[in-house]
Amino acid sequence: MILKGKGWKFGSNIDTDAIIPARYLNTSDPKELAKHCMEDADPQFIQKMNQGDIIVAEKNFGCGSSREHAPIAIKETGISCVIAKTFARIFYRNSFNMGLPIFESAEASEKIETGDKIEVDTNAGIIKNITKNQTYKTQPIPPFMQELIDDGGLINHIKKKL
Repeated sequence: MILKGKGWKFGSNIDTDAIIPARYLNTSDPKELAKHCMEDADPQFIQKMNQGDIIVAEKNFGCGSSREHAPIAIKETGISCVIAKTFARIFYRNSFNMGLPIFESAEASEKIETGDKIEVDTNAGIIKNITKNQTYKTQPIPPFMQELIDDGGLINHIKKKL
C-alpha cells in the first residue's frame, strides 16, 4: 500500500495530552476527538491539514498516558500514518490496535519538514520525500499487523475472525 500526503513536523516528547488534550476526554466519539487533535501542539492543525497527510515527529511520540483516544483522534482526522524517530511503547501498541499505521525512521524524522510531499510504501518499508528527492528506510509493517490495520483495528479484526 502506498500512502501519500503532506508532512506535518512535530518535535520530541509529544505526549498524549498534546495529541488529544484531557479536557476533551469526556467523549469517546472519534469525530469529536478528531476536532481537537494536536490542538495543544498546533492550535490550527485541523484547519491546515488534509486527508491523507502524514505526521512526522522526533523521538518518543505518544508518551504520557496510555489513553487509546490519541491514535483514535489522529486516525479520525484522516492522517494516513505517523512517522517518528521513536514511539512511546504503549502508544505504539495502541496505534496498531486502533488501526493507525506508524513507522519508525530516524533519518526520515530528521530530514522531513512541514510541507514536504511524502510517500510511504508500507509493504517495502520505503519512505520517499518527493519534495527533496530523498528516500529513507523503515521496517515494513509485518503481515499480521497489517491485517489489524486493514480490518480497522483489533476489535474489528477479532469480530471478523469470529
